[in-house]
Amino acid sequence: MRPFARQLRRAVLATSALSLLAFAPTAAFAQDEGASADADDGDIIVTARRRDERLIDVPIAVTAISGAALEAAGAIDITDVQNQAPNVTLENSRGTNSTLTAFIRGVGQQDPVPGFEAGVGIYLDDVYLNRPQAAVLDIYDVERIEVLRGPQGTLYGRNTIGGAIKYVTRRLPADFSLKLRGTYGSYDQADGVLTVSAPVGDMLRVGGSVARLSRGGFGDNLNIPGVENYNKDVWAARGTVEFGSPDDRFLVRLSGDYTRDKSDPRNGHRLLPSLLTGAPVLGDVYDTRAGLNNPKQDVEAYGFAMNVRAALSDELTLRSISSFRKDTSFTPIDFDALPTVDVDVPAVYRNEQISQEFQLLYESDRLSGLLGFYYLDAKAATAFDVILATTGPLLPSPATLPVSAGFGQLTAGDVRTETWSVFGDFTFDINDWLSVSAGGRFTRDTRESTILKVNRFGGASPQFGGNGANFGAPLTNFHGKATFEKFTPRASVSVKPSEDMLVYASYSKGFKGGGFDPRGDASRTPNTDGVAGPPTYQEIYDFFLFEPETVDSYEVGIKGTVLDRAVTYALTGFYADYKNVQIPGSVGVDANNDGVFEGFAGVTTNAAAASFKGVEAEVQARFARDFAGAGSQITLGGTLGYIDAQYDEFNTIIAGAAVDVSDFRAIQNTPKWTAAGTLGVSLPMMGGMIGTSTTLSYRSKTNQFETPSPFLDQKGYTLLDASIVWTAEDDRFSLGLHGKNLTDKQYITSGYQFAAGNAITGQPILSPTGNITPTLGREGVVTAFYGNPRQIFVTGTVKF
Repeated sequence: MRPFARQLRRAVLATSALSLLAFAPTAAFAQDEGASADADDGDIIVTARRRDERLIDVPIAVTAISGAALEAAGAIDITDVQNQAPNVTLENSRGTNSTLTAFIRGVGQQDPVPGFEAGVGIYLDDVYLNRPQAAVLDIYDVERIEVLRGPQGTLYGRNTIGGAIKYVTRRLPADFSLKLRGTYGSYDQADGVLTVSAPVGDMLRVGGSVARLSRGGFGDNLNIPGVENYNKDVWAARGTVEFGSPDDRFLVRLSGDYTRDKSDPRNGHRLLPSLLTGAPVLGDVYDTRAGLNNPKQDVEAYGFAMNVRAALSDELTLRSISSFRKDTSFTPIDFDALPTVDVDVPAVYRNEQISQEFQLLYESDRLSGLLGFYYLDAKAATAFDVILATTGPLLPSPATLPVSAGFGQLTAGDVRTETWSVFGDFTFDINDWLSVSAGGRFTRDTRESTILKVNRFGGASPQFGGNGANFGAPLTNFHGKATFEKFTPRASVSVKPSEDMLVYASYSKGFKGGGFDPRGDASRTPNTDGVAGPPTYQEIYDFFLFEPETVDSYEVGIKGTVLDRAVTYALTGFYADYKNVQIPGSVGVDANNDGVFEGFAGVTTNAAAASFKGVEAEVQARFARDFAGAGSQITLGGTLGYIDAQYDEFNTIIAGAAVDVSDFRAIQNTPKWTAAGTLGVSLPMMGGMIGTSTTLSYRSKTNQFETPSPFLDQKGYTLLDASIVWTAEDDRFSLGLHGKNLTDKQYITSGYQFAAGNAITGQPILSPTGNITPTLGREGVVTAFYGNPRQIFVTGTVKF
């Protein structure tokens, strides 16, 4: 199969090489009030600056994808967006089905535990999701998805240092509407979505959606009968009530959503034979031998929001966004992916947040902008065992003992975040071709953390179905509180040489607050005051604390449309100076220096400075309109992203001295090149329209961690997707056939590695047989998670 796949990929690359310049979905972006794009003149209307503007008039690097385009392409969840936006990484976090890892232009956050703020903000209907759990949002009932690259904070919501992803659901239609959408495909994929909406008088509308999303596993758990790997078992629902005046000058939108994910645990594939029990590497990368299945995988998330908009006058509009969200995730994470109780981590995440945002928008002939206030009160708690039955110091024959006799460590962390900010951003049109914008934000973050870490004996903790109990004094019993404040400005200048061209330059400063390492181990705190005895509270506080990050981002761009608006383009160049970079990590702990790592600890430092520079291109072209009847056309489009991301300084302690190892460190989850291209053809046929598309997407080499890994770092790869969709002339029926990853490419998206490495280069030290020296457990942890294999499925839609 692989020679054929290579030939197929080369053939498709040859026939659509031009499309590798960029990718932009053929369907239009939409505004808050619903889809808005004139198919005749090609204008795409966006609200990236909180007012209706043509995309080509907005001096911001933004990619806009409509829900219709996502459905036509067979998009499954929000992670599919990474193949349609340059310099963007969106993927399932390692060991989870529903936690999101997001990076934009080299900035993001890989670790989902509380205490680490996201570098990329995820918004659901203008509500910021404070934690990444349950943030892998499925594509249903979606109006559009926006990707804003670079620091955000002067226009809305939470300040984010790297960018924002905005998931916007559809407004309710004016008339009764009923829609059924079904999907069936490989691996027993069977999805169904029912959406209904109805007006109740002239001022009230109600509606909602119910979704059942299921799929068999790409592989199996060979150790636990009946448990699959990479399967999907999700129920989800959304409901909306809209109350407003007929002229739309006043609107109240109440919305709620609920998701329950009971998929089996997502376990990794071992890349090396086990060192203790000699288990060989499995032949199928989607199979696993993981022995941990308690607690049962169970994710429940729900939220409510109230969005109010009122026109106070022709120039002033007031908006209020209120929300409450809560989620709980029980998950068993088997690091070693073996029946051996070696590095087994049962875990639970609990998150809750309340947020309130006010915006006062102003728009006149030459001056437009807003003033805003944002408040967030969030609670995030986690508890997890690290069960190390093979290394427990009290066990005489650890390899043969069951989990109930296992040694381990419990870490429980509770993080409270209270933040408020005021922000504003205004644009003044000096004349018809020159505009200036300026904005600023003041942010005040207060972080309060409680961290408990204890040795355990007897296996898992009771909340995970075990009988584990504490023994000995706590390793950590810490409580700390810190406040971080920052003013961050933004400014831009825009020039319009013509109605259909914009040239701009901008500067913005990004900020991400600090905190306390949620997995810290106080017993590792060094004495810095020269006084004998255990470390003082201040020493522990300073050791656990990490400081805020900042980034100075510079951007120049040109965007517009040519050839009677048949071709739309955007070209952006950027440079970012990233300071005080937070570097989270985790290490094994050898408490008695016997060469066996019987403990686990988090280590987070601000030891780095980095710089990013690159370019991004987006193109959408329409050719041969009406060449085979009314509505027929050929489209060609895509994206190209290039980023030179590097650490300029990265200090680590070697033999008691600080050493700069930046030459040997890499930016994680940030490939140098991202590119994608789509060739589409639309033809009138069988009483409707046939739309076909072929998409190639490419990502160059990706590093999983700051240190190199010959096992987990993913070489460059190309994915091929294709779709064919027939839509009836009256839009009541549609039928589609979709193929994802048609060449069945195997590629690593994330992983775990605990291996001794060179102190300077970080490169794992290998034995003559190619084995690692484990730094946690005795089996050796080098475990990879893979992207989805080839999937083929059909979709059908009926509207009433």
